[in-house]
Amino acid sequence: MKYSVTHTTRYRYSAPVSTCHNVGRLRLRKTPQQDCTRSQLIIDPAPAVSHQWQDLFGNQLDFFSIQQPHSELTVTARSEVNVVSPGTLLDRAFPTAWEEVRDYLRTASDDVQALEARQFVLESDFVVFSPQASEYSAASFGAGRPLLEAVEDLMRRIHRDFAYDPGFSDIATPLEDVLEHRKGVCQDFAHLAIACLRSNGLAARYVSGYLETIPPPGRQRLVGSDASHAWFSVFVPYQGWVDFDPTNDQIPADRHITAAWGRDYADAAPLKGVLFGGGESHALEVAVDVVRL
Repeated sequence: MKYSVTHTTRYRYSAPVSTCHNVGRLRLRKTPQQDCTRSQLIIDPAPAVSHQWQDLFGNQLDFFSIQQPHSELTVTARSEVNVVSPGTLLDRAFPTAWEEVRDYLRTASDDVQALEARQFVLESDFVVFSPQASEYSAASFGAGRPLLEAVEDLMRRIHRDFAYDPGFSDIATPLEDVLEHRKGVCQDFAHLAIACLRSNGLAARYVSGYLETIPPPGRQRLVGSDASHAWFSVFVPYQGWVDFDPTNDQIPADRHITAAWGRDYADAAPLKGVLFGGGESHALEVAVDVVRL
């Protein structure tokens, strides 16, 4: 499937900003299922300094610095991407027990992928181990259960047990609150699943990107109605990373478009930075448009 993706972020400040420095992860990744054929970043006002590089996880980063007074900043990323379905990964996977995978991650010494995956077993800024997460994961991770069967069950339970509520949480909301109130948004559900997996000694990473939305029958899609999305991946020895989307109870296929991944949201945030000035408040608008070509 071929898509055009436009992601626009607009900040409006109550007073002029004299200088700002920003880092964006808005250029889409190249993966075995995805190839970005066109990528453009438009910044207004124009930056005085800008450059690109890759971070530790292979994400495409753009640094830009605006060094003139401004009361509004607009960053628009435009991309074209081809996405193919990974197929029935769960059907093709060898049914290895999750405990065997845990032990393999601890002891593997000559498997480069497994060695790299070990960093995704540890706690991180937004994924902290807790008795609540371990308790919630227990129902899925019974003794001897195949890894991907257990992870799929965890995904389905999160989708069933938690309500999608955009007004409940923000990026600083602790996982304990999400577990207590049984609601949140896609990044909360991804962080929860990752905490459950890592508390069992398994490697899990956070994935940010986009999901093509399909309007109800007979209605046209609204431009800008799509949004950034988040899901998670689990590491499977000799197979690689397998994606799961608990928000939608789906194994991601050719409607999920990957932008970045990392240990948690902090490693995959679309745009962040520091500024000088700006007054006491600012308004933020984000619009994402995913169009099937």
